Amino acid sequence: MSEAITIADIYKLFERTEAQFAEFQKEAERRNVEAERRNVEAERRSAEADRRNAEADRRNAEAEQRNAEADRRSAEADRTMEELKKQVQATTEAVNNLTTRWGRFVEEMVDPAVVQLFQERGIDVTQTMSRLKSKRPGAAMEIDILAVNGSELVAVECKSRLSKDDVDDFLDRLQRFKLAFPQFRDFQVYGAVAGIEIDQGIDSYAYRRGLFVMKQSGETVKIINDVQFQPVGFA
Repeated sequence: MSEAITIADIYKLFERTEAQFAEFQKEAERRNVEAERRNVEAERRSAEADRRNAEADRRNAEAEQRNAEADRRSAEADRTMEELKKQVQATTEAVNNLTTRWGRFVEEMVDPAVVQLFQERGIDVTQTMSRLKSKRPGAAMEIDILAVNGSELVAVECKSRLSKDDVDDFLDRLQRFKLAFPQFRDFQVYGAVAGIEIDQGIDSYAYRRGLFVMKQSGETVKIINDVQFQPVGFA
């Protein structure tokens, strides 16, 4: 026969049930707190992600703005460079045209005088040729004025402003003259330089290199070499 349940047993049962309920309630509260903490953390992370996304969007927008500005500046630079190229080209063409006109002016001043001037120096030239050109390989060149007779000739380089580089270039061409113009292979070849303006010391330099030096004198030109000058013959 089973034992009778007493009031004390019932109290104990209530106490155990109440203790278990309290434990369950405590665990539920702990889980709720943990869930709340996790929700807060999730919201914080979500907010942080939103902030980072917003920052990334801002940086992307700034990068796009910088790229657009860079593209604009690049396009502006290209346009400016193109305009500058056109200006340089126009200026170069203008300078070349002016230089050509000046060169033609010097030639027109020198050409009528050369025959008499060189005859007075004992070189009996009788006619002139203008802008004699050769396109032979290794000897392509142009001679501004050529004063010739049957056995002698004087090649004349005309410049509005005569520089050392001009003299050196002309001397180089004189060394190759007979290769460029084989019809004159048996001629005695002399050289002369003429300039409206002559850089300082270049007249003496050309003199020492065996060239006649011609300079403006009023509306014509004159040879400024002294009477002791002996021209160099170029083979």
